[in-house]
Amino acid sequence: MEKETRHASGVAINGAGILITGPSGSGKSDLALRLIDRGATLISDDYVELSRDDDHLCMEAPVSIAGKIEVRSLGIFNCEHVSNIPLRLQVKLKAKTERYPMDSRTETIMKMSIPTISLNPVEASAPIKVEMVLDRLLQLSATQMPKDRSL
Repeated sequence: MEKETRHASGVAINGAGILITGPSGSGKSDLALRLIDRGATLISDDYVELSRDDDHLCMEAPVSIAGKIEVRSLGIFNCEHVSNIPLRLQVKLKAKTERYPMDSRTETIMKMSIPTISLNPVEASAPIKVEMVLDRLLQLSATQMPKDRSL
């Protein structure tokens, strides 16, 4: 089994893992917290352990930070969390995003193609956009659509 640790936050929505990536201070924990407020469950904050077994890529927290989330300006808080959640979507945080992106909507992580979107995390609609994309991915997956289909 292949393993890798990434500087990221992760949440689960309906058993589907979302990996939130971006530079330090870009809003990874904040977006995770807003998604949790809307019903998501924390996987990990600050660092996410990825493990690959055949055609599955799963997410969990390093033991030392499991069940903890940083709330900027307030400190570290305990939070319900889940483990061993399949990665279904990567969200890359960027201050400026394209209105109609022309770049690839996937990124290779541990030799697997993962659907990827770029969002500005300070937009009020960011958590809703994440949920909309994940819902579409799950619908496409349920109907066995080709992987290169547009989001």
